Amino acid sequence: MNEQRVLEELLGLLEGAGVQVRSEPLGGGGGGLCHLKGESIFFVDTQSSSADNAVRCAEAVAKTMDTEAIYITPAVRQFIEKHGGA
Repeated sequence: MNEQRVLEELLGLLEGAGVQVRSEPLGGGGGGLCHLKGESIFFVDTQSSSADNAVRCAEAVAKTMDTEAIYITPAVRQFIEKHGGA
């Protein structure tokens, strides 16, 4: 599974957990999870590679949800375990 497909699935997990996902040009090294006014927002840096965004997204998924309690495809679960600190 390529990084773009992994990223799409990870973003879907975040959205399913109530995290707002926004795509913004942030200079190629930004993006990630933040909390503003009681809301969780994940910023996708449109100037970063899919691989970099997928790693940041895996970290956010590992921080915001119990990955053991939900179904995640094996390839994405492995990606989270490798890059998300889970």
